Amino acid sequence: MTKQQIKTRINKLKETINEHRYNYHVLNKSTIPEDVLDSLKHELKQLEDKYPGLVTSDSPTQRVAGEPLKGFKKIEHSQAMLSIEDIFSTEELGNWEVYLKRLTNKNFSYFCEVKVDGLALALRYRNGLLNTAITRGNGQVGEDVTQNAKTMESIPLNLKLFQNLTDIKLQKQLEKTIQNGFIEIRGEVYISKKDFNKLNKERQKVKEESYANPRNLAAGSIRQLDSKITASRPLSFLAYDISANESLNFKTHFQEHITLSALGFRTDPTAQMYKNLNGVVTYWDKIKNKREGIEYQIDGVVVSINENSIFDSLGVAGKSPRAIRAFKFSPKQATTILEDVKMHVGKTGAVTPVAVLKPINIGGVTVSRASLHNFDEINRLDVRIGDTVIIERAGDVIPKIVGVLKKMRPSNTKKIKPPKYCPQCKIELIKKQGEVILRCLNSKCESRKQEHINFFISRSAFDIDGMGPKIVKQLWDNKLISDPVDIFTLKIGDLEQLERFAEKSAQNLIDAIQNSKKIDLHRFIIALNIFHIGEETAIDLAQRFGSINAIQKAAEEDFREIYGIGDVTAKELASWFLKKENQEFIQRLVDAGVKILPPKRRGQKLSGQSFVFTGSMGKFSREQAEAIVRQFGGNSSNSVSKNTDYVIVGENPGSKFEKARELGIKILGEKEFINLIS
Repeated sequence: MTKQQIKTRINKLKETINEHRYNYHVLNKSTIPEDVLDSLKHELKQLEDKYPGLVTSDSPTQRVAGEPLKGFKKIEHSQAMLSIEDIFSTEELGNWEVYLKRLTNKNFSYFCEVKVDGLALALRYRNGLLNTAITRGNGQVGEDVTQNAKTMESIPLNLKLFQNLTDIKLQKQLEKTIQNGFIEIRGEVYISKKDFNKLNKERQKVKEESYANPRNLAAGSIRQLDSKITASRPLSFLAYDISANESLNFKTHFQEHITLSALGFRTDPTAQMYKNLNGVVTYWDKIKNKREGIEYQIDGVVVSINENSIFDSLGVAGKSPRAIRAFKFSPKQATTILEDVKMHVGKTGAVTPVAVLKPINIGGVTVSRASLHNFDEINRLDVRIGDTVIIERAGDVIPKIVGVLKKMRPSNTKKIKPPKYCPQCKIELIKKQGEVILRCLNSKCESRKQEHINFFISRSAFDIDGMGPKIVKQLWDNKLISDPVDIFTLKIGDLEQLERFAEKSAQNLIDAIQNSKKIDLHRFIIALNIFHIGEETAIDLAQRFGSINAIQKAAEEDFREIYGIGDVTAKELASWFLKKENQEFIQRLVDAGVKILPPKRRGQKLSGQSFVFTGSMGKFSREQAEAIVRQFGGNSSNSVSKNTDYVIVGENPGSKFEKARELGIKILGEKEFINLIS
């Protein structure tokens, strides 16, 4: 054969193998015997070995595992991978609809699909080829797992249209974008129940410990540094979202769903569009009844507004879009015996009762601890040590005690009394006015300090890869650390003397610690463990002040000017930064080599100016517009007042537009706003 004939043969082989991949993983049918498919793959491999210059990155032979990685690279998401707010009843579903109709006067329909209990993954394709695969991470930044994703047969290495779309204009735009553009696909990585049970049977044969549940196994498999391990696991991918550049205009989520399938991705075959909530409830009931027969684990259904323009205009509240909800199934419950109650001292000194249970399996997870929340809840339930209690995993995740079978109560049960003193440092506990939680106010309490270290190294703060609570306790018990700053003084020799630490693992941890020294300002603020300060407030503080030095010099009234910070939080912030021990703590971190990175800004063009947005924007979402204002040094608010400088009006503005006119505040359209920031 000539070189051109060989190239043609290779392309035909790739096309045939990819067609079979689509038929098997998307259409759930086999069109050729497995032996025939193996023969085609074998021929392709032989030809590529003989003519390596004809090997392309999207060839089916390139799904092989690569060399083990030293660690995962962090990548920022193109758009935040937000969480979905849960609802558990038809009443909550109805309340949500009332809330939506209060926010928009447009008619809308609903799109329903199952909520797969897996690991969220974003796939980026450039010019049709799989370029990057990123885990959800903290929603803003994830881990690069491209090498692992390429081992999964259900993820196309290159995009092509296997089916024609009814919208011809969209199809032409899509084909053009595939050839020369960017497309991102989001979905869930999972392991089917059948494959999970098969893996556990194989492990039992060789007397190895069984895996706990499919979700944990899937998450652990995609995050393996050695992709050979990932390749050995039967992982699958189910797509649910598609985004691209502005040339693609998906009018509905239903349209995206059809397009995903046409592009060679498996989607939820049960997904349906409904005009009203009656249809949504019918779908939820149907899925709930057939739940056990579905091949993968699910914990509810996802309900979203189908029309994308309305979905986008409603924006985000907290960390969840307003136009989507996870309608969960009734939480799994089981009964067991409450054997004891331990007092847990948290990072802020909150003392919470934790139930010690006779181990019980709920939904594939062995539960031996459960939340009792606080002593008001204990009194409400009238729960006692020795009782038979009802355990619930709310949303299939957090175990808690929700009831007591009092008729089964033995005569020797013990009442649970709130402690007077901290179980660790023995300092008297207090209850602040308006709170139900007991607190230890001793900043030197060892339990508080250990919990602070655990929080300090967590993903939302310094994110030290490979360091968790077990290692923290080991370092603490060996007197190698007594506060977070000590982490940055550790040497390889300190770690090598510890159990389970060899030279390589010690070096890996030291490298991870060094890599964590560069930290964004808002994550540094989170790591300080200031009472009332969460991620959203930390971001606002970072954008408003720009540096830790500026925050330290700020007064209480400066904090109060930030939207969302009330009197209590402003007072807490001012008090915290005035304390000498906290000032010294920050300085010690800086002296240890921590470099605090300023927030991304585009100058101070809007410094001191306040903006309010109303109506739906065309070029970007309201959240994106507010972020741009902050990057230029300005402030954004949800309410119009005499202190507002500009009100930016999009389509279908609300009452803020009328109030701005009444107060004589300058009103700009979206184009004028773009000109202002250009």
